[in-house]
Amino acid sequence: MGKRIFLFLLTNILVMVTIGIVLSIVATATGVGTYFTADGGINLLYLLVFSAIVGFTGAFISLLMSRWMAKMMMGVQVLDPNKSLSPAERDLVERVHRLSRAAGITRMPQVGIYNSREVNAFATGPSKNRSLVAVSTGLLNEMDDAAIEGVLAHEVAHVANGDMVTMTLLQGIVNTFVVFLARVAAWAVSRFVREELAPIVHFVAVIIFQILFSILGSLVVFAYSRHREYHADKGGADLAGKDKMVHALKSLKAYSRRVNDEQGSLATLKINSKKGSSIFSTHPDLDDRIRALEAK
Repeated sequence: MGKRIFLFLLTNILVMVTIGIVLSIVATATGVGTYFTADGGINLLYLLVFSAIVGFTGAFISLLMSRWMAKMMMGVQVLDPNKSLSPAERDLVERVHRLSRAAGITRMPQVGIYNSREVNAFATGPSKNRSLVAVSTGLLNEMDDAAIEGVLAHEVAHVANGDMVTMTLLQGIVNTFVVFLARVAAWAVSRFVREELAPIVHFVAVIIFQILFSILGSLVVFAYSRHREYHADKGGADLAGKDKMVHALKSLKAYSRRVNDEQGSLATLKINSKKGSSIFSTHPDLDDRIRALEAK
């Protein structure tokens, strides 16, 4: 869990810092100026616009590349329904498409399989009409038909709920405030040193405050990620039936130790996570998810 959180925060911070530096260089080179005023103060409106550009650019680049990146990182083999498939592969595609139509999705998701011992599945993509639902070979080998149906329904519910876009918007808002507050705090700190040292202090302070505020901001993102898992469980129950969804979660619980968390950026996409829940968890504990679903 610690490694996954570290990679998530590091990636997000590096993206924002890189975009921030590039925009600052472009602004200076083109004469547009910076968010500093002539008397050494800050133009808060300019800074807010600058922060929003930095915050949302990184988030939307990640969203647009999400399907392609997931395929590359996980080695997903996309199943083309127009080509020759094995009976098991054909059945998988037809299940996802049937559930998608039931969820009101008009353009069918791509369906794929990735070779992994973990018992897991995920959904991603920049929109409902450009989505991917992928399952592991471990899931197909270990789970029975009812459990697989529940898992697929959960992933289709993510697509139908537009969770990928919502997560991107939330991350963009969080990033905006991280960039904005980090620079305001850095400016305040730089006022307490000599004028010739102020630019260096400001630069270092921006990085430090951006790390600190990113950690705080991640709590909001992780909290929403846990909330959307409950929502997708409910959506999966509506599509496949409550009994199948509960059965799927109980089946996943038996294989939580086999979850592969090496791809930290994909951890929030998967239905299963390693046991344990905290404010830094992307998923609620499976026992909590089962209880919440059974109570409905």
